[in-house]
Amino acid sequence: MSPNDGGVDPVDLDERQLLHELETVHRTRHETLLHGSPSALEAHTTRMTALEAEYLRRHPHRDVLAGRTREGARERS
Repeated sequence: MSPNDGGVDPVDLDERQLLHELETVHRTRHETLLHGSPSALEAHTTRMTALEAEYLRRHPHRDVLAGRTREGARERS
């Protein structure tokens, strides 16, 4: 991925940069969904997916909160 087609390849971002990019893409998601053109929404989705995939690749054993699972959600009900 190059700057002309969606930004720096997530693989090339250091951890701080990756987290910053993820925070930004998540913060802007709602506005893009509501008001972005179809191509803007597609580009946003592609970038968000690439960033999230890189985060998951780096952190395959990240902490998962019990309340963020189906079983945990059922227990809250």
